[in-house]
Amino acid sequence: MNIVELVLDEEQMASGIDAISVVSAPAIESNFIALKDHQVQFATVDQDKRILLGPALIPNKPIYRNQNEREFYCYFSRDTVRRASELYLQRGNQTQATLEHAVKIQGLCLVESWIKEDMEADKSAKYGMSDPVGTWMVSMKVENEEVWQEYVKTGKVKGFSIEGYFAEKGQVKMSQVQEAELKEPCWDGYEQIGTKIKDGKKVPNCVPIEQSLQQIKEILREYAKSVTDQDQ
Repeated sequence: MNIVELVLDEEQMASGIDAISVVSAPAIESNFIALKDHQVQFATVDQDKRILLGPALIPNKPIYRNQNEREFYCYFSRDTVRRASELYLQRGNQTQATLEHAVKIQGLCLVESWIKEDMEADKSAKYGMSDPVGTWMVSMKVENEEVWQEYVKTGKVKGFSIEGYFAEKGQVKMSQVQEAELKEPCWDGYEQIGTKIKDGKKVPNCVPIEQSLQQIKEILREYAKSVTDQDQ
């Protein structure tokens, strides 16, 4: 099974994050929390502030994917996470939001955005979040009454999930090899993990299937170790 690093291709305007979706099962496997505002107005009241806080993108976290009968793991580096968050704001996408990646919705707006730089001092630690350093954290204001009442307060949606376009690092372009070679780049017992340079040309990097599985295991161990080290 391949493990693919997703990267930005800034030469392509479409590359990057277009919107943030509120979903029932976030691909990043981390939930946001709904924050409430406690005010004193002649008496103590509990008034919903309608702010959702949580991770939008976690670096170096392997995410399983099964798309078009293709199984693989993908992940984002810390540099990609940071740059993607910057481009999201620079392009004015703060109000671009969807529900379950299916319906574009109005009345949601990103009001805070930051890269987590410390496990204990970060604002998210106050709310019991232990996402690793380098995570893109966001707060979103929900003014859409239907979304707040029917999806957030009922717990139907539990986290954020990004929408956008990313390139696969080392992906071979159609102009560089024949289409037939892309369909079946490796012989039996081997599969493609990116590309390599051979005789001055970029060709598929074919590795034994057992080796590719070992690479996935190593990345999973490295991610688990990074989280453990930061918790100590």
